[in-house]
Amino acid sequence: MDRHGGRKSKNRRENIKFEICVKDITVEVERKKIKNINLRVYPPDGRVRVSVPMRCSEDVIRSFIGLKIDWIRKHQAKIMQRNSRAPLKYIDGEMHFFRGKQYRLQVIEKAVKPHVETNGDALLLYVRPGTDEEKRRAVLYEFYRYRLRQELPGIIDRWAKDMGVSVNGFGIKKMKTKWGTCNRKARRIWINLELAKKPPECLEYIVVHELAHLLERYHNSTFYGYMDRFLPQWRIYRKELES
Repeated sequence: MDRHGGRKSKNRRENIKFEICVKDITVEVERKKIKNINLRVYPPDGRVRVSVPMRCSEDVIRSFIGLKIDWIRKHQAKIMQRNSRAPLKYIDGEMHFFRGKQYRLQVIEKAVKPHVETNGDALLLYVRPGTDEEKRRAVLYEFYRYRLRQELPGIIDRWAKDMGVSVNGFGIKKMKTKWGTCNRKARRIWINLELAKKPPECLEYIVVHELAHLLERYHNSTFYGYMDRFLPQWRIYRKELES
């Protein structure tokens, strides 16, 4: 209502928010009553946001972001460096995550094939005597990879059926800035190895997110409509990942 008791003019244009992806970087876009384009990279996760004038076209926005890619990556790297904790040494007593829970690492030097076992709240890391830090790390991450490879086929098959999409395969790799990616042409998704450390529902969220890209390429209202339809609580899981 205005000060005379009437309704506010319908001509007033509200801010419009959506997301686009440029060179594997997701950017939050907001159209506002401003004259210039403003770009920001925010801690703690390096999220990228850009404010643009109301009449600014998506092609202009993409071109602007493309010119700023190096600047964006530089600032994301600075944020990640500030957030980095003391490096792990893969020794007795260290706390490591697996499926969203903390486990105390117990290194067992023994003449057996290197492997990892769970025992209550402990991760038992079996390595041969004299194994160095790099090898211990490799053994633990091979355990993470193995467990994801066991779990992912069932999750992907179930969600692909529910969402009505076909998937030709999946891969697991370490990624610095993304939890997953989707190759629409090959109909193949990639999952970040670090998700083995996160709660199971976060893994499901990333699978649904990447499969949704087989239905809609861009992060727009159609894409988020699919997310709301298939996984209504996805925002909760996204916050869990960001934390």
